[in-house]
Amino acid sequence: MSDAVTKAKKFLNEERAFRLGKLLTESSHPKTRALSETSKANLSAGIQLLQSVDEEIPPAVEKIFHQETFQELVEAFVNALNAGRRIFFTGCGATGRLSILLEAAWRRFWHQLKQKHPDVATKNREAEDCTVSIMAGGDFALIKSVEGFEDFPDFGRYQLKQAGVSSGDVVVAITEGGETPFVIGTAWQGLDAGAQVFFIYNNPTDILCNKVRRSRAVIEEPRIRKLELTTGPMAITGSTRMQAVTTELLVIGTALESALLEFLKNTLPVSQWARLNLSPRSAQDYHRVFADLLKQLSHTTSVDTMARATKFEEDIYHQHGLITYMADSGLLDVLTDTTERSPTFMVPPFRKYGDDCSPQSWAFVKNPFRSTQDAWRDMLQREPRGLQWGTKVYEELNAPTTLQATPPRLGNDEIYKFRIGNESEPSRTDAPNSALIVIAVGDEADYLICAALDRFGSQYEKTASIIIGPSTAASSTNELFQFKWDLPNSPLQLWHHLAVKLVLNTISTATMVRMGRVVGNAMVWLSPSNKKLIDRGSRLISQLTGCSYEEACTVLHQTMEEVESCSQQVEEVPSPVALAIERIGLEGKKT
Repeated sequence: MSDAVTKAKKFLNEERAFRLGKLLTESSHPKTRALSETSKANLSAGIQLLQSVDEEIPPAVEKIFHQETFQELVEAFVNALNAGRRIFFTGCGATGRLSILLEAAWRRFWHQLKQKHPDVATKNREAEDCTVSIMAGGDFALIKSVEGFEDFPDFGRYQLKQAGVSSGDVVVAITEGGETPFVIGTAWQGLDAGAQVFFIYNNPTDILCNKVRRSRAVIEEPRIRKLELTTGPMAITGSTRMQAVTTELLVIGTALESALLEFLKNTLPVSQWARLNLSPRSAQDYHRVFADLLKQLSHTTSVDTMARATKFEEDIYHQHGLITYMADSGLLDVLTDTTERSPTFMVPPFRKYGDDCSPQSWAFVKNPFRSTQDAWRDMLQREPRGLQWGTKVYEELNAPTTLQATPPRLGNDEIYKFRIGNESEPSRTDAPNSALIVIAVGDEADYLICAALDRFGSQYEKTASIIIGPSTAASSTNELFQFKWDLPNSPLQLWHHLAVKLVLNTISTATMVRMGRVVGNAMVWLSPSNKKLIDRGSRLISQLTGCSYEEACTVLHQTMEEVESCSQQVEEVPSPVALAIERIGLEGKKT
């Protein structure tokens, strides 16, 4: 029996806890089942299909804002700030990146407050450090998921314990599916430490309790507060980076901003509060502004602009060209969307400096103003938090033998090898059909586009700019894609983050659909890098070929083994899921 068949049998027999096909977030959305066909025939119509699923968020959020647990979340944030305690956001994959974004937005507010109103910031000098993000695999995982971390609750426990969670703190454990073992581990560790714990998820509570034992244990624990954010299936089957994380950003961002405003209003003298020119908003105000943002996004002009931007990227990739995004205030948002394309559509992940063996990532991000280390610090608004775990830690956590034998290198030295600063990158600029895309948010278009073009424009064959905001700046790039939206200012710039996310999620997804990485609304080009994704891949293979789940799982493990054996080559490797579908289809034709 081959090693692949043995692993498949082991998964089928021992990992039934990862059979997640009954979850709503893993279901196929009826609105988008013809997405790939529609997008190829009429790109604007395909984009409208994607947007039609976003329209399901506002009615769900309106109900969420009336939940008692949402009010308790705001109160817990306020109480933690008043007591000088800390708020921990924990997540894995897309929710880990969301956690980091929330912390960075919080820190950026306080940094800017120091510059504009130093006397106000001095009065609350410790508030900047009140939020802490915990991502499975540490900050290294912002770029590339760390294989295995998601599957082990003890890893979540250990990372949160290392961060110093203690009594009186607040832990917000965020998991789109509601079943991620790492995030569940952080919830239990927070509880053991005496923190107030909130468990936030995007599936119906009753389904989670009935289908996933580890989820039921958390949900039925009365000391843990639960906040269900169900909106329905994702536009791309299982792609929770889209509607699920958008809802999480809106809901948790609203709670954090509301708490910040209440904290400032209650602690500052009237004169200082008035100088900040901040107005408290109700949750319903947030609901209304988000609905308005979606309305602007779905306007014919916006749809046409996204279609043109999608076609621009598609043409670059069809010519085997590379895209480099330049951003400043939106760098973390852009990096998040760009890195999430790798596991979602199995395009090559970011490549480290000095690595001449791995294939180049189709897209990369850079800050034109700062060196790599400074760009990382500015993006995160702090030093990166890489993990320095040796063999002993992995042994204590009873990690798989592969991790114990060869601990992954996840420290800051490795993080800095991803050169997101303004250093030149000949491997990208010298590539045929290379393109530079500047992404400007709010009022930064004037200086950002000029700086990027002055320093790098001549090095690329094509240039473009995406402007999100009402800027009247004249762009000298080859192509201009502007969304002239009025984005309200808020302490954490919530609307700017949501606007960038919605635009880039739509463009990147539509591009990958047009590139053939989606069949119907199923992302058959996915990287099965953890147990949840092995299950998802097996289900997709079974659904698209008509074979049994067991046969699909076995063939998937065989193609995973084949792909792994050639993954060290410079050329891109195929998706094991797509390869398995092709192989089973060919066998079916023979019979």
